Amino acid sequence: MASIKNLKKDINYVLGDIIQECLVWELLNPKGDVKGPQAIVDEAIVIFDDLIVRLNEKGVENKKSHFKAIGKDLETSANNLIEKINKL
Repeated sequence: MASIKNLKKDINYVLGDIIQECLVWELLNPKGDVKGPQAIVDEAIVIFDDLIVRLNEKGVENKKSHFKAIGKDLETSANNLIEKINKL
């Protein structure tokens, strides 16, 4: 099982990279509509907050499956956000 510390780092890095990609898109497309990338950034922040709250839950019965579910949700959410970025 991966450590909680590494899972927190993964959440930070993955969602941080997605936010950075939105900002780069805004810089490369100065005449483009910025509402799309800003909505993706807002969604990434909400996902980040949700995953960190779930990660810090105490009294979880089956920790291994709980952390696996968080990792899987991170992957699914990140893929969805990347698809939205690609559609910009």
